[in-house]
Amino acid sequence: MKEYEEIRGNLIEMLEDLNDRLARITDDVKHADEPLAKDSEEKATQTENDEVLDYLGNATRTEIEKIKLAIARIDRGDYGICLSCGEPIAKERLKALPYSNLCIKCATQSGC
Repeated sequence: MKEYEEIRGNLIEMLEDLNDRLARITDDVKHADEPLAKDSEEKATQTENDEVLDYLGNATRTEIEKIKLAIARIDRGDYGICLSCGEPIAKERLKALPYSNLCIKCATQSGC
């Protein structure tokens, strides 16, 4: 859809940024630059950091999936239509959250 070309471009940029972020997180969790410390206290700190990185990685993967789905909806021609009620999603909402698949009314009703 021509009307969403700019949003599609923005989504692709977001996707590239998130893929880069995920690669850095993955490298950090794998300790590619430095192995786990031998000291138990330092090792515990690194493990806690890994848990935070794991959470961030999972959140990033979720956002990547939402962006891919939004791009697919644009390509199919059904982007901007609420998946719940079938009504159009406000342009302002799509600008603020370009991978939104629910109108504000349905999003607030479902608690998302």
